[in-house]
Amino acid sequence: MTHRIRFLPENVSIDVETDESILTAAAAAGIYIHAACGGEGVCGKCRIQLERGDVRNTHGTGLTEKEYGEGIRLACTSRVVSDLVVRIPDTVGADGRSLACRPKTTRPLSARSLETLVGTWETAPPVRKIALHLPPPTLDDNISDMQRLLRGIRQTLPDSPEPYYDHTELLKELPFMLREANWHVTVILLHGKHAEDPETIIAVEEGDTTDRLYGLACDIGTTTVCGQLIDLNTGATIAESSSYNAQVSCGADIISRIIYSLKDHGLKTLQNKVVSTINTVIEDVCRKATIYPSDISYIMTAGNTVMAHLLLGISPRFIREAPYVPGISIFPLTRAAELGIMAHPSVRIYLYPCVSSYVGGDIVAGVHACRMHDSDEISLFIDIGTNGEIVVGNREWLICAACSAGPAFEGGGIKYGMRASPGAIENCHIHPETLDPMIVTVGNTLPRGICGSGLIAIVAEMLATGIIDQRGKFSRSLKHPRIRQGTDGWEFVLVWSRDSLTGEDIVLTEIDLDNLIRAKGALFAGYQTLLESVGLSFDNLDRVILAGNFGAHIDLERAIAIGLLPDLDRNRFFYLGNASLLGCRISLTDQRRFIERAQVRSLMTNMELSDNPGFMNHYVAALFLPHTDLRLFPTAGRNRA
Repeated sequence: MTHRIRFLPENVSIDVETDESILTAAAAAGIYIHAACGGEGVCGKCRIQLERGDVRNTHGTGLTEKEYGEGIRLACTSRVVSDLVVRIPDTVGADGRSLACRPKTTRPLSARSLETLVGTWETAPPVRKIALHLPPPTLDDNISDMQRLLRGIRQTLPDSPEPYYDHTELLKELPFMLREANWHVTVILLHGKHAEDPETIIAVEEGDTTDRLYGLACDIGTTTVCGQLIDLNTGATIAESSSYNAQVSCGADIISRIIYSLKDHGLKTLQNKVVSTINTVIEDVCRKATIYPSDISYIMTAGNTVMAHLLLGISPRFIREAPYVPGISIFPLTRAAELGIMAHPSVRIYLYPCVSSYVGGDIVAGVHACRMHDSDEISLFIDIGTNGEIVVGNREWLICAACSAGPAFEGGGIKYGMRASPGAIENCHIHPETLDPMIVTVGNTLPRGICGSGLIAIVAEMLATGIIDQRGKFSRSLKHPRIRQGTDGWEFVLVWSRDSLTGEDIVLTEIDLDNLIRAKGALFAGYQTLLESVGLSFDNLDRVILAGNFGAHIDLERAIAIGLLPDLDRNRFFYLGNASLLGCRISLTDQRRFIERAQVRSLMTNMELSDNPGFMNHYVAALFLPHTDLRLFPTAGRNRA
């Protein structure tokens, strides 16, 4: 259920879901509340006045009975259960002055109007089941068991070409199964590549199992493997799960894993680990849906080029070596059981094709999902990660590239960087006069590090308040205890040790800022280079589509303020979520949409940015906040404190 909170005296309102904390809601609305402990309720600084409505307190309030009776609450421990009117007290300076802080414009990327991007799809999966009541053989009708099965299929599907079969395991089991089932069986048929192609018999089951037809959509990420169990009779998602890719123990990124694959038994180890992770996801979704893995009749997957090679046990060695050639780009339809994946013994696993060594099937699936290939509008598709993948184009053409942004947005290369797990600072506002940060963490726990969305928020706030300049250097003229010389150079103290989970100060250093600037600079230079290669500029873009889980937490205004995203009309921005998984789900559910994937890949032309002289020029120009050319960012400074 959605509730509205009105914050006074700013008179700013925001809609939030039931059980959201007031602290998190205030941060999302751009409202500053003095809060240091991330939402744990121990610092007692985030006091607010509840003027209307009611809240649920998650744990001890730290307030006196008198304060509680007067409507004083802690924003971090107060959960929304109704519409509210909340008054935020002014911050008081060291000299006793009341220091007001006007609200800032924030705009999280929303998943609004996704239907305009992904369209609709029907329930017409690539596999289907038909139940058969076959007449038992007699002396007058003693054709072979397989002929009897095929005859039954022809009679049930008179307008379809006769299906074929391609595995001897079926022949070995069929005579016994037919008799044990008293000639009442269900056949699983796999559609051909094209609508007119004959179907393939992939399995025969005892009895009528037509009500149990399931498929798995699976995104095989470098860090996380995500899966959705789909009821292929209805198209509904009935269970979801994710698990850290067990390959992480062999290397955090794809380059590390390519190197590991070259060791003795390294390739097999990596294959076994990703298969084990997929099986973990399968076990979890099956447990949630109360079915067996053998009930899964088709698996649709997508992953980057290296992940696809490792899953199939194909060496990715030459992906890393110039001229960066993958071993294979269009992957064969493979029996899952041959890879060790738990599913029906005859189930097929499909991998989306890749375009190049660093633009993989996950990007093809994402572009497929948002129908760039079927739109007249020119779109910029961005998937931000260690390797940022970018696609520009429409139905006439698609050009793509990968640029190495580095791991900053995933917590790498940042002194206190971490992934978005409990304790990670995910949002921050800095008071323009006191320079005290308002800290919001994942899970509303004591802070222990900074995740990607928090990093963007912090840097945007530092830039807006003058703590840092356009070069990402701390202002030496500001005399403040939070700005100091540390062991790694100049740094800003976000959380004092007394308020952190680790018992040490959590800081952001100039080295961290350099790493962030390089990461965002590489991405922005990639956008510019691709657009320039086809004679376009940012003004020609109709849509900017941000994919990946990272985008779910990005504040659009702040991402623009630091130069990570182009400064365009905010209504042109869309958030697609896990586009790779969405593409798999659509293809798994609708065979007709699935057939389009070949068209998508054929439209995509890869550009190697490392060989493009314009890329380096754009990259150097982007090593400022937001950019050396402020004409590209006409609105970036409007919302500064």
